[in-house]
Amino acid sequence: MERIVIVTGANSGIGLALCDRLLTVDSHLRLCLACRNMQRAHAARSTLLTSHPDARVDVVHLDVGSVQSVLTAAQEVQSRYSRIDFLYLNAGIMPNPQVDIKALFKGLFSRNVINMFATAEGLLTQQDRLNSDGLQEVFATNLFGHFLLIKELEPLLCQPSHTSRIVWTSSSNARRSAFSMEDIQHTHGTEPYSSSKYASDLLSLALNRHKNSQGLFSSVVCPGLVMTNLTYGILPSFFWTLIMPIMFLIRIFTNTFTLTPHNGAEALHWLFLQKSESLDPRAKYHSLTSGLGTNYTQPRQMDVDDGMSEVLYEKLLELEKGVRRKLTERNADKETHGQ
Repeated sequence: MERIVIVTGANSGIGLALCDRLLTVDSHLRLCLACRNMQRAHAARSTLLTSHPDARVDVVHLDVGSVQSVLTAAQEVQSRYSRIDFLYLNAGIMPNPQVDIKALFKGLFSRNVINMFATAEGLLTQQDRLNSDGLQEVFATNLFGHFLLIKELEPLLCQPSHTSRIVWTSSSNARRSAFSMEDIQHTHGTEPYSSSKYASDLLSLALNRHKNSQGLFSSVVCPGLVMTNLTYGILPSFFWTLIMPIMFLIRIFTNTFTLTPHNGAEALHWLFLQKSESLDPRAKYHSLTSGLGTNYTQPRQMDVDDGMSEVLYEKLLELEKGVRRKLTERNADKETHGQ
């Protein structure tokens, strides 16, 4: 039986590298690229088919930052497939990243340099904004849109006598200190990316508690420090040209500098090969690369607890109700004015 795999944000970076690696180990799977930019999605599909000419690769339009797009994409997925074996929640944004240059250069010449690059702690802030649904953009894209997608696809994910898997691309930047249960959308802070990634760690734990009995299992991955379009947008290109040799040098002393999308996808690829029962719901599976370039995966315990994860889960369910109600009212208003 062919396995059906959906990857959000699959047109570049870690998502595209993952798709290539999955097709390499299982040429018979049916792969669906769920992407916001359809031009790039079709280009990614062509790239994959060049390397894997016999592969079955579909494309679906999905902007996880838009409630309507998520609902429409979910309908299309349900019309195409009878089940889902793997749902990789990889899409994410870090808008307008700002680097504290003073902290950067101070950190470069300190013993904290490795941790600084690995986590961006004390180094990186972002400017967030409201989207058309009235949600904070980073929260909507990195967390809530994926939560809504899971809810919509439950008929394909939760089936009798069938196991399905969800895999979140989290981050070493996911920190409890950046997250507030009183402000889950991070409307008042300057680290919405870190907040959203910590929230995904919490949500994964809650999903396992609520859905394992229905055959749905959730895991969290940290790809390490990977050079992607998102990373390159943080600093001017000339800076990366200067610092890349230093990055490869630092990798001799730390295994978290995976650097390439192929290496960063290691843990996502590794999870594809594991039995769900053998996985730890409290672990974040890290993609690691040795100084000699050897890739491997290592589980590390997440800084999460059942109480927080349950509160977040309930808050997301309440928010989902409100968002659906607003969308229904908005669509009804459009129809009324259209008449």
